[in-house]
Amino acid sequence: MSKDKVQIFDTTLRDGEQVPGCKLDTEQKLIIAERLDLLGVDVIEAGFPISSPGDFNSVQEITKIVKNATVCGLTRAVKKDIEVAAESLKYAVKPRIHTGIGTSESHIKFKFNSNKDAIIERAVDAVSYAKTFVEDVEFYAEDAGRTDNEFLARVCEAVVKAGATVLNIPDTTGYCLPEEYGAKIKYLKENVKGIDKAILSCHCHNDLGLATANSIAGVINGARQIECTINGIGERAGNTALEEVVMILRQHPSLNLDTNINSKLLYDTSQMVSQKMGVYVQPNKAIVGANAFAHSSGIHQDGVIKNRETYEIIDPADVGVNESSIVLTARSGRAALAYRAKNVGYELTKTQLDVVYQEFLKFADKQKEIMDEDIHDIIVASGIKIESVA
Repeated sequence: MSKDKVQIFDTTLRDGEQVPGCKLDTEQKLIIAERLDLLGVDVIEAGFPISSPGDFNSVQEITKIVKNATVCGLTRAVKKDIEVAAESLKYAVKPRIHTGIGTSESHIKFKFNSNKDAIIERAVDAVSYAKTFVEDVEFYAEDAGRTDNEFLARVCEAVVKAGATVLNIPDTTGYCLPEEYGAKIKYLKENVKGIDKAILSCHCHNDLGLATANSIAGVINGARQIECTINGIGERAGNTALEEVVMILRQHPSLNLDTNINSKLLYDTSQMVSQKMGVYVQPNKAIVGANAFAHSSGIHQDGVIKNRETYEIIDPADVGVNESSIVLTARSGRAALAYRAKNVGYELTKTQLDVVYQEFLKFADKQKEIMDEDIHDIIVASGIKIESVA
């Protein structure tokens, strides 16, 4: 059965850059944009052009170097925003304007001091105006996660009629449960007249740690675009992590969903973005964290040494990691010690290993991790006479 394609909309350079303290200059943005294009993302949200002259310039320069992906600029439902975005995208091979407005009761009442009919009118006006500049117009219903489904469907139907090609359904506050968010996508798929003319898109925030789960629930229920960032960086607790959704879809072939991402570039891209933005990747981060393929428990180590698939559902090479790590700590067993000793040139018999292991535990209790260079000292301290063959 052929797989449906899920478009990957990367907003590392827009939403991702909203992380406090990680402002990128144009040169850094160009390097990241070029890598995202090579990675295989379908859409690069390059920035919010009206926000500053620097952002406008960055978006425009990005359009000149991106060869494959659509380049997108964010706007509010404001004519000037849309005009400026259109100007910044004039060199793009495939330009997209991303415009929208808040649709939840909270946004309508407190943010806009408005009413539902007026919000729909503003949404339609924004999409119609953006459509005079570009063919590809994405509409976002901000805080859609907390928007009544019936009203959200009315908004979506109106903007599709006005020419929107993509409908972004953001869980802006990261509040939805996966079942709830999936049901929202399903409701729109079944109740918006003309929905076949547009792609439903998931834009999920991670305030409750559910961004990835919600995005997957969305595509299972009919969405065909996921908006995400490298390493899951972004506003507050961050966004859906690109590397996570890509590998979830790839590791679950029964979903019949896949992306155009070259997964072998994921780890290297993660490292690049981390370095450029100065944002540390937590060691236990899924897919790209330093410990994602590291094993320190003796039981786990023994299993992985015998057969990688006992404790790894992803081949590290598939995401650009050279190999699994067998980390020697006081929790490691004999199998791990023998494995690491062999890697540095010591072939231990079972009797020798038993003796060396006792010395190893003494070392391991004194320091958090045993490195390759410690193994020689451990063998010398054990009194075993064995020549290194390294």
